[in-house]
Order: sequence, then structure tokens, then C-alpha cells
Amino acid sequence: QVQVVESGGGSVQAGGSLRLSCIASGYTYRRNCMGWFRQAPGKEREGVASIDTLSESTYYADSVKGRFTISQDNAKNMVYLQMNSLKPEDAAMYYCAATNDGWYGGRWCPLRNGDEYNYWGQGTQVTVSS
Repeated sequence: QVQVVESGGGSVQAGGSLRLSCIASGYTYRRNCMGWFRQAPGKEREGVASIDTLSESTYYADSVKGRFTISQDNAKNMVYLQMNSLKPEDAAMYYCAATNDGWYGGRWCPLRNGDEYNYWGQGTQVTVSS
């Protein structure tokens, strides 16, 4: 049984940094997509970043490019989201998700809305004060 667990959320001031961590256990596929998504109250879920665990190709939402970095540690089955220069609009519940069904548009794991992800964590809250 696959389990996805996030950690690392918290409260920071604008301009600060946080690193979110995600561990996916029970996953046996050689190639997975791991993604970070967020949802603020009253808004739709938004893809933040994704990574192809085999090629390590990464994809980002335009709103976070240059500020957020997704990375992985395959030995530990961990995926990270380093978030720098945080803005109040980054505040949301952040979710980590996994899928082995991420082939789309000729690529593995392009960032989409998350419907292709079938394993989700419970979320970790990020609050950014101005």
C-alpha cells in the first residue's frame, strides 16, 4: 500500500524560506512522477512543481519559477520542495502526490492539475505573512 506523507510547513514572513519534505513508501514502480500541489481557501488546486523520478526532469508553475526547487533523494524515497522568497500569495495547503501514470504530451510528468496523481498526502499548511 502506497503512503505519501508531507512535512515541513509552517509560518514565515514574506521573503522567507521553507523546505517541504515528502516521503512515499510502498511504491514499487521504477518510474514515478512526484508532484507538489497547493490549494488556498476558495481557490482551485494548483500544480506547483513536478519531477520525473527516473530522468529527474522538473517542471514548475510560472508563479514559482526561480523561487521554488523540487528535488529528490531516491535512496530515501524523499522528495523536497525548497521555497525561497515566499510571498503572501504562496500561502496554501501544500500536498505531495505520486503517480506512475504521468506520460502526457510526449513527456513524463509535465505539471498539470493533478488529476493523473493517484496517491496523495494529507497536506501541510504554509502561511506567509506580509
